[in-house]
Amino acid sequence: MTLTADSPLAGPQDDAPPAGARSGAPGLGSRLRTFGAVVLMVLRAIGRFFHPVVSIISGTGWVVLLAAVAVGTAGFILGWQELVYVAVTLLGGMIFAVFFIFGRSAFSVGIELTPRRVVVGERAFGRMLVTNLSGRRSAPARFELPVGAALAEFSVPSLAPQAENEDLFAVPTNRRAVITAGPAVSVRGDQLGLLRRTVRWTEPVELFVHPLTVRLAPSAAGLVRDLEGEITKTITNNDISFHALRAYEPGDALRNVHWRTSARTGKLMVRQFEETRRSQLTLMHSAERTSYASDDEFEVAVSVTASLAVQVLRDGTRLNVVSEALALRTTTPSSLLDDTCRLERLASPFATTREFARVSTARLAHPSVAMFVTGSKLPIAELRTVDTLFGSDTQTIGFRIELGAQPRIARVSGLVIVTIGALSDLPRLVRRVR
Repeated sequence: MTLTADSPLAGPQDDAPPAGARSGAPGLGSRLRTFGAVVLMVLRAIGRFFHPVVSIISGTGWVVLLAAVAVGTAGFILGWQELVYVAVTLLGGMIFAVFFIFGRSAFSVGIELTPRRVVVGERAFGRMLVTNLSGRRSAPARFELPVGAALAEFSVPSLAPQAENEDLFAVPTNRRAVITAGPAVSVRGDQLGLLRRTVRWTEPVELFVHPLTVRLAPSAAGLVRDLEGEITKTITNNDISFHALRAYEPGDALRNVHWRTSARTGKLMVRQFEETRRSQLTLMHSAERTSYASDDEFEVAVSVTASLAVQVLRDGTRLNVVSEALALRTTTPSSLLDDTCRLERLASPFATTREFARVSTARLAHPSVAMFVTGSKLPIAELRTVDTLFGSDTQTIGFRIELGAQPRIARVSGLVIVTIGALSDLPRLVRRVR
């Protein structure tokens, strides 16, 4: 049944808003949104236009400008000529500083780090080479070069055409890190630092400070079991370990046909094989902040991970190394060590240790050996949950870093727990793992 305005069932219509009011409200809101978008666009355009000018004013310059406005306003309101003179002096200093930012230089600037990869504690040096490419003598210049968290400043004297100036600097390598040197920028400005104009000349250059590592015995005396050619119970149609004969099925490769048996039985018979496999190692490094008692404990854990991974790569075993933040490259020992420089303690995005291990290894090949490196604050029960992720044909080893602890090996069901008190304990403990 359709109700109309004239129908007695439709109810009174006196409270209904006028049609004009209903249609006008959305139109007003739309116009307000459009007006706001236009205002925002205009402000952004103004900001882009004035950014080259505003960006050269330093923090000190803004303080001087605000002070000049405040003092000048107070002087006019109170009628104090002294305050007006102070405001004029401050503004005069800003105007005078403008003359120091003019000028253009034609430099070629190069940053070199020697070597590009060092171990914690080794010496690393850098060189900044500035060449005057213009056809006239350059004015003295000041350069700034960020090196990690520090800032190096260099004064380049006036250079003749094609002349060079070399500055050397040392790079601190007392902690594992990726240290970025650069970009090198030239700075023009007044002596008071009111205005500051910078020109960028180079791209950043990275220095990799690798963690300390120890050399392990080849094949780690049982830690990485050599499963090359080891027979499994899986039956396959293509391998090298003969298992049995079966009747031919469409799609079987003719090269597997056993012709002598086929001639004797009168029907095609093909070979079956037992699957063989190669070693596959998965190394999981936990970067969870709460698993470690200190930063030093975490550094030892990174060194343990790096030592194990480098030795496995040298043995030619296939390897995957994962952490909460990234999967480390395992193409070469050098690339792996570069990635270990980026490992940092963090709040894990995973709810549990088991979830981290499950998600990070879900797309990886089934390992013959699974290793988990963590700190002393992770309960043993959490390590046991990682062990349950893998089958009985996977050897699971947990490395717990506990600085100053007595090195020991414990076995809980199928899980091997190795407690490491210092990095130097690792080679001896690895030899004892069977």
